[in-house]
Amino acid sequence: MTVFSAFTDQQVITDLTQSVPDGLVVTDNDTLREYSFSSRMTDDDSGLALAVVRAHSVPDVQGTLAVARKYHIPVVTQNQFTSTVIGADGLAGSIILSTKDMNQIIEISKADSLAVVQPGVINGDLDAAARKQGMFYAPDPGSKKISGVGGNVATNAGGMSTVKYGATKDNVLGLKVVLADGRAIKVGGRTLKQAFGYDLTQLFIGSEGTLGVVTEITVKLLPIPLGQSAVGIAFFDDMTRLADAVAAIRISGVYPTMLEALDAPTIAALDQYEGTHYGDNSGSMLIFKVDNSTDAAMTVVNDLLAQHGANHVQVTSDAQEQAALEKLRQDMLPAIFEGQNHIMEDMAVPLSQLATLMDYVQEVGQRTGLKIYTAGHAGDGNVHPTIVWPENQDMPAAVPGALQDMFHKTLALGGTISGEHAVGMLKNQWNNAELGGDVDQLQHQIKALFDPMQILNPHRKIN
Repeated sequence: MTVFSAFTDQQVITDLTQSVPDGLVVTDNDTLREYSFSSRMTDDDSGLALAVVRAHSVPDVQGTLAVARKYHIPVVTQNQFTSTVIGADGLAGSIILSTKDMNQIIEISKADSLAVVQPGVINGDLDAAARKQGMFYAPDPGSKKISGVGGNVATNAGGMSTVKYGATKDNVLGLKVVLADGRAIKVGGRTLKQAFGYDLTQLFIGSEGTLGVVTEITVKLLPIPLGQSAVGIAFFDDMTRLADAVAAIRISGVYPTMLEALDAPTIAALDQYEGTHYGDNSGSMLIFKVDNSTDAAMTVVNDLLAQHGANHVQVTSDAQEQAALEKLRQDMLPAIFEGQNHIMEDMAVPLSQLATLMDYVQEVGQRTGLKIYTAGHAGDGNVHPTIVWPENQDMPAAVPGALQDMFHKTLALGGTISGEHAVGMLKNQWNNAELGGDVDQLQHQIKALFDPMQILNPHRKIN
């Protein structure tokens, strides 16, 4: 039987163009490919979007959703497109709604300790603007220089400063959101305490564009700490001893800003990338930062490092030297990705189980023969095992099983298989395993309430 479409692509595009008053509707093939695929090297156009809307205003967002409802077309909201979990790639015939051009810092209020921004504002740009007024924006994902605040909200991004200042959800006061039915709502506000009604602000944070389109964000700002900061590195014989040291520092009362771990293969990759020789020292590296490095605080840190077998400890208060040490962590991914295909994972466990998970990842690598680099935000139990293989070869057959083993182990330790990178399409089939059947069902009921036509980023987050 022949099935005839009720409308043509050109009808949709014409309607879309008329419904977007301030933005742009783009349909050329090069742009569609650029926005549709996070892997720029793909030759597969099967998932090519129908159109890209570069929204400049709330009416642009509302108009796009109106067309999507009319024709029952999926809408994938996209910000700076830095997702690592296929969370914002185009779907075949979908509309990609890009908010990266909504990039104005609307307000910075030192008196109220907050900023109001549009979703396309780059995280690092917001922080830089706040620092000009003696404040700073605390969330510091590894993509700080390139990721948008809207994308950070969509994924509840974490990062290197989470150990002290929390993830994105801990730094958002309020949101403006356009719902699937076109209503523009405000949740949360400008106060540091809010107890009225259900907390819808937190519901939207981390929802990955499946419940609404965020158009404005009110975030907390903090005063730049007094005193002198310090950054240091320390080396350990193995990741287990490093994890034990991290746990001790974490509960010492020092409140470090950063506790980052790198294993021996990662250090070796950095040495090759940077021309350094840190791998000569030992089997793992800890990079740490303390905002207010009083003598008492640093004495505690040094004593705990010594008690747990640290060696070659280096600490500096010099700004340039601090930046150079922090750059080691920032360059970690380019170093291990260079010339290799990769899958980077994102598990988190209770701090008491960090060493156990570190050991298990090493065991998986030895058992399967896979090359696994392990690093991550050790201060909050967030580990990023990265499996690599030569870029001219197919993915090794052992990879899926290794990932499943690590996921099952993480859940058995009371952890989560998505600490900060979101769920996207790579992990949405694990919802029942991590959340349980009853909560999995509730997740789908919430989705149906906010998006009954299932047009907002379908097949992502909860499948």
